[in-house]
Amino acid sequence: MNTNQNTHRSKLETEAREWLHKRGVTMQDMAELVYHLQAKYHDNLTMEECISNVDKVLGKREVQHAIMTGIQLDVLAEKQQLDSPLQETIAADESLYGIDEVVALSIVNVYGSIGFTNFGYIDKIKPGILKELNEPKPGVVHTFLDDIVGAIAAAASSRLAHSQADDILLDD
Repeated sequence: MNTNQNTHRSKLETEAREWLHKRGVTMQDMAELVYHLQAKYHDNLTMEECISNVDKVLGKREVQHAIMTGIQLDVLAEKQQLDSPLQETIAADESLYGIDEVVALSIVNVYGSIGFTNFGYIDKIKPGILKELNEPKPGVVHTFLDDIVGAIAAAASSRLAHSQADDILLDD
């Protein structure tokens, strides 16, 4: 990553990126999801393009807020610091609890409606890092994180699709 680019990041963006990293999610992980979603639609798609689009998505304040909110709730659930019955609901990642998807949809919406279909697809099949995050581990809660990561990839895929169709960069 370009050092000059890092100096232009807000404290919020820097923290959101660090929180993802601390939770075991890398730029490469998210770029691989973008590649999975978009490779069949773009000849010669590179991982560098995928990483660049993830990077742009992570630069959005709405995305940073969703990352911070979701990860904080996961961490509080790990520490057993939420009130019942919310504690049990988030810790178990109950299937009828949809707030984790609602937070993710705030990310998906940043680059238009194509993100919704990308997110629904990737959330259903759970490739790559999403499968890993979704596997239960004692004392670890990723109720929000798996959806947030999938949403970042879906938004980056949408950004890529729009930039290719319009032959311009959306927010550079």
